[in-house]
Amino acid sequence: MNLNQRASGVLLHITSLPGPHGMGDFGPDAYRFVDWLQSAGQSIWQLLPTTPIGPGDSPYQGVSAFAGSQWMVALEPLVAKGWLAAPAVPDFDARHVDYGRVTPWREQQLRAAAAGFFERATDADRRAFAAWCLAQQSWLDDYTLFMAIRSPLNGQPWWTWEDGLKRRDPKALATARKQYADEIAFWQFVQWQFDEQIGALKAYANARGVHIMGDLPIFVAHDSADCWSRPDLYYLDDDFQTTVVAGVPPDDLGPLGQRWGNPLYRWDRMAAENYAWWTARVKRALSQADVFRIDHFRGFAGYYEIPGDSPDAKRGEWKVGPGMALFEAIKAALGELPIVAEDLGFITDDVHELRDGCGFPGMKILQFAFGAEGDHEFLPHMWPRAAVAYTGTHDNDTVRGWWNQASPRERAFVGSYLACGEHDIHWAMIRACANSVANMAVYPLQDVLGFDSAHRMNVPGVLGGNWGWRFQWDWVGSEPARVLGLITAASGRGPFELLKLPC
Repeated sequence: MNLNQRASGVLLHITSLPGPHGMGDFGPDAYRFVDWLQSAGQSIWQLLPTTPIGPGDSPYQGVSAFAGSQWMVALEPLVAKGWLAAPAVPDFDARHVDYGRVTPWREQQLRAAAAGFFERATDADRRAFAAWCLAQQSWLDDYTLFMAIRSPLNGQPWWTWEDGLKRRDPKALATARKQYADEIAFWQFVQWQFDEQIGALKAYANARGVHIMGDLPIFVAHDSADCWSRPDLYYLDDDFQTTVVAGVPPDDLGPLGQRWGNPLYRWDRMAAENYAWWTARVKRALSQADVFRIDHFRGFAGYYEIPGDSPDAKRGEWKVGPGMALFEAIKAALGELPIVAEDLGFITDDVHELRDGCGFPGMKILQFAFGAEGDHEFLPHMWPRAAVAYTGTHDNDTVRGWWNQASPRERAFVGSYLACGEHDIHWAMIRACANSVANMAVYPLQDVLGFDSAHRMNVPGVLGGNWGWRFQWDWVGSEPARVLGLITAASGRGPFELLKLPC
């Protein structure tokens, strides 16, 4: 995807799609959403991370940086293959993902489908499965063994496993591979189907002029296959506990800062391997998306290091990141990198220099623009072309929710700047992003539909109740796509024919 061409799209996570099986997945509704995007003149579908979810159902704290979320695997293709009988579906909530109910049921279906595959698969399907496992061996072998060991231990963290397994003694690992062979095969099957399905969806979208935009968290979780398989690449003590962790310092949003708890990379050791782990990770991301956003990009220029024993982020210090050397190594291996830099928060000159040196566009959030004066960097007349303009992201309130919580001064400012009010604030912000010089513009579906705070995806710093929002097709209708198409065409981001101008 050419990041220098004018384009626009919609932010919607896979899990937010409609569907009968408790959460959105790569099933028929994903293809229907591609058709909806095409009808609205959109050429980008931005997702959140599609890796496995972690604590609090967050897609930013998964057990693998390479694997796909098993919960996104659609059941319909498994039924069509004859590996799974059409399941009796519980009465799931159509508007919110109840992970506690949905995920055990979906795992049960996936296990039944895997059993069906190993019993009844055609020779062609078996060959395809074996070839895929061989091609993905570099990450798949450790991930599937990690998951297989976790299953009988009910998800106990890897540093609590018996000594031979947590320290990766070759004999202990060999024994485990034999002991858990069937469980390993199950997780291989699930990942194969994830790749098959996301690949098919991407091909369908690309054929209709829609590009998939992924999302890559900068850090990995401590309790992850990545950390277990290469503990030498992280700051861990002899018992594999984190000596320092990631986060951000105190600021106006919180006097304690944010202690994320992710282990920090040993960048010196990664550099000694010419950043091979990161190159493999980016290669994997590009096999599933046309472009991707890197979360917390500023961490590559400088990152905040918090002592592992600190309960909050008040104690910490800034450390120098890998900088340009990392991206030069990746580019040398993979070619030009279609990356968007999430450059929000406490941003210093070195972050701007790294972003611009790499040629990556940054992000501009319109909701942030109206708390100061007319020279604020997030006002559209201040934006550069090399930027992705957003009304808001998954971490923000919806535009209408923002309006409802805005101060009188902010409402007066945005009303004067965009000539709008409560009834059309969402369209006014979308139009402002679309008409800006920013090469790319992206809007959460909640803003396209004009929804309030009840439809928010995530509230940062709040554990529980996030990441579960889903939409329903009867909420959409024909009008949002028509209006979005008009705005897109008039701003040069989509087919001009959508305006249907008189001769």
